[in-house]
Amino acid sequence: MSTLSNSKAPGKTARRLAVGTVALGAATLGYAVGIERRRWTLRTAELPVLAAGAKPFTILHISDLHMLPGHVSKQRWVAALDELEPDLVVNTGDNLSHQQAVPSVLRALGPLLDRPGVFIFGSNDYYAPKPKNPARYLMPKGKKKRIHGEHLPWRDLRAAFVEHGWDDLTHVRRTIEVADQYVFTAGVDDAHLRRDRYADIAGPADRGAAVRIGVTHSPEPRVLDEFAGDGYDLVLAGHTHGGQLRVPGYGALVTNCELDRTRARGASRWGAQMWLHVSAGLGTSPYAPARFACPPEASLLTLVPRGTTSGDHRKAAPRKARNTVR
Repeated sequence: MSTLSNSKAPGKTARRLAVGTVALGAATLGYAVGIERRRWTLRTAELPVLAAGAKPFTILHISDLHMLPGHVSKQRWVAALDELEPDLVVNTGDNLSHQQAVPSVLRALGPLLDRPGVFIFGSNDYYAPKPKNPARYLMPKGKKKRIHGEHLPWRDLRAAFVEHGWDDLTHVRRTIEVADQYVFTAGVDDAHLRRDRYADIAGPADRGAAVRIGVTHSPEPRVLDEFAGDGYDLVLAGHTHGGQLRVPGYGALVTNCELDRTRARGASRWGAQMWLHVSAGLGTSPYAPARFACPPEASLLTLVPRGTTSGDHRKAAPRKARNTVR
């Protein structure tokens, strides 16, 4: 009897382990789909990129809304970010995921559109997402076949942004006034779609400005190197979703571009002089509505003169943006 009982024990243990693994997987998926992808989060950072003597100012970096008409809580949370009173809003694209989403994006950004702002577009402003095998993101880039959905009304969105006074930086160099000082800006179209034409904006950035800021949707190294070579102090990008599904203690598995995974979100140095800030974004594809260890985010960046390290200039998060990371 004792021998028979012991022979059955390994089978019971294996079944329990299998049941436990399935239960853990289901719980993780439920959390990633049902909770974390709606855990709107404000990320803050202080970047020493201004010229000596320049006045510190704040940038609200918004990216990858991937808006659907039914995303009401996202719209309310983004609109509440106006309470931060940013000096400049930078939108790095992928606002749309639906033909009817333009009014929803404008409701989300409504109060912020009255502030100084600049923008460029990403692939999901031009084309709607389509169902894809998630495994394709782990494939070598050369083996991927690009899949485009139906055309989206990006021209309508652009017209609304421009009408409210935001500057379209797509292949444009422009000096704007922010916090009573001059900021030199330039941007490129989506490098993920290879629509970027850096040659259109090539040339040394204005050394007389308080800061020189480049804008791109996908942080492709070839584009970042061009900005760095022309003397930009900071480049803002999105696209990566921070990896979207991160492994605690390891980080992002992929970036969906040529950027290395250690830079999938947040601030990092690019070369000797330039900083890069990559937003993990506020949305997902409707066909992959999950985030894990990577909550949806907007970023409040405080720009200070080089050599400054104090956090005295940070602004508090608005009442509706309680989830905050640094």
